[in-house]
Amino acid sequence: MPDLQQERERLAQADRHIAEGRRRVTNQVVLIARLAQDRHDTAEARRLLVTLEETLDEWYEDRQIILSTIARLTAAMP
Repeated sequence: MPDLQQERERLAQADRHIAEGRRRVTNQVVLIARLAQDRHDTAEARRLLVTLEETLDEWYEDRQIILSTIARLTAAMP
């Protein structure tokens, strides 16, 4: 059975991952704009952006699962 403290630590880690993921997505969008402005091929950079966004979406889903687990554990406390 999950431990409340462990879940809170997992939540903090998930929040760090999400913040880093958002930063990477932002940086990639800026890079794509710069490449496009300089008339470089952006196909590979756009594919990486899709991968970054998909990963970020998965991290948000994981965060929701962690929050649900915390809520369940908290509700079960005496």
